[in-house]
Amino acid sequence: MRTVIKVENLSKQYRLGQVSTGALAHDVNRWWYKFRGKEDPYLKISEVNDRTQKGNSEYVWALQDINFDVKQGEVLGIIGRNGAGKSTLLKILSRTTAPTTGSIKIKGRVASLLEVGTGFHPELSGRENVFLNGAIMGMTKKEIKRKFDEIVAFAGVERYIDTPVKRYSSGMYVRLAFAVAAHLEPEILIIDEVLAVGDAEFQKKCLGKMKDVSVNEGRTVLFVSHNMAAVSSLCTQSLFMSNGQVQDFGDTKKIIDKYITFGRESTGEITTEQITYTRESSVAFFNTIRLVSNNIATNVIRINDEVLIELEYSIAEDDVLVYPSIHILDNMGTVILATFNGNSATFMRDDFFGKKLKRGKYKSTCKIPSNFFNTTIYSVSAFLVPEASNDSAIAENVLRFSVEETGEMRKEYVGEWIGLIRPKLAWNTSYLNT
Repeated sequence: MRTVIKVENLSKQYRLGQVSTGALAHDVNRWWYKFRGKEDPYLKISEVNDRTQKGNSEYVWALQDINFDVKQGEVLGIIGRNGAGKSTLLKILSRTTAPTTGSIKIKGRVASLLEVGTGFHPELSGRENVFLNGAIMGMTKKEIKRKFDEIVAFAGVERYIDTPVKRYSSGMYVRLAFAVAAHLEPEILIIDEVLAVGDAEFQKKCLGKMKDVSVNEGRTVLFVSHNMAAVSSLCTQSLFMSNGQVQDFGDTKKIIDKYITFGRESTGEITTEQITYTRESSVAFFNTIRLVSNNIATNVIRINDEVLIELEYSIAEDDVLVYPSIHILDNMGTVILATFNGNSATFMRDDFFGKKLKRGKYKSTCKIPSNFFNTTIYSVSAFLVPEASNDSAIAENVLRFSVEETGEMRKEYVGEWIGLIRPKLAWNTSYLNT
């Protein structure tokens, strides 16, 4: 397939606290260096765009040295944490802002949905905005009319199509904007996280439409989302960005795994000084959280090995009732298992259950049987929940581990097992006669 988007050495620089690129003196200085055939002096002092660190320069790289290609008919997912540069990249690809250095080559018409309100005139009706957007994309009035009823039906805003869009809710706005972008036959469709504004039913509808225009119509889609399940189901390739730079590019499953674990690698054990709390408690805190397999702390387990999750914690006061608890999440961030030393017949209690504890150190262990997990990456969140649950100690995603297949298990089947868990279950077949 031919390449429809080619990005080479793309960078975007911003000056902090300024609307323009700089003061008049900076602009004159830039012109003087350019006139003499020299490099822009302000490119040298620009810093990586790490929003968590205080910098020494007023110039930052929102994007730096971005390189990738996209083939016709591909769906490219672009993922990364807030501030990674995803939206800036899409704005440059949509030509709503210009790069500082580098180049982009795009073959075909581009339709973009970057944020609520993009491309619509608030004083015009929905009908008028559909025709305006089509004209901007180079379509004739006849071509737009041919698609109009399909657009309105997809958006589900027929009753309000002749109402000025300034009176639309954000959900209605996005519905119509996506319908216009997807149906006016662009060769390249660029969608930012704006779809999150819509309800779950409409999001599912949009994902289905994006897959359809890619597979059946051969159009290219660039999709930015924090919903890893949506990226996984829709995108063939993905681009992982961090601090304005490309960390990795390739198969979506591999990229999502890297994104989930990026900067949070685990050795199977984490201690007090390494634990970051989402919420701290006044009466309890963790000393060590450990994942054990075959009597060693590890972050890689075999599918047929038993797993122990050990919580060592301290109680700061006497006569405190505390329930230790864990959540296990898949690599999309979905909780697949929640357990605690609780008061239900579905839990196996120990001698400490329901008893008030004295000040001191304790250790609670949760045993997870072998042949339970599937071969993917999981994370563990740990909790210490006192009677006053609003005083809980919460440590999210503190351990990450992967599950590997074993040679003997591979002989039993062909292909890859789907599903989040893979327990051994009992089957029985009987002959029922003819």
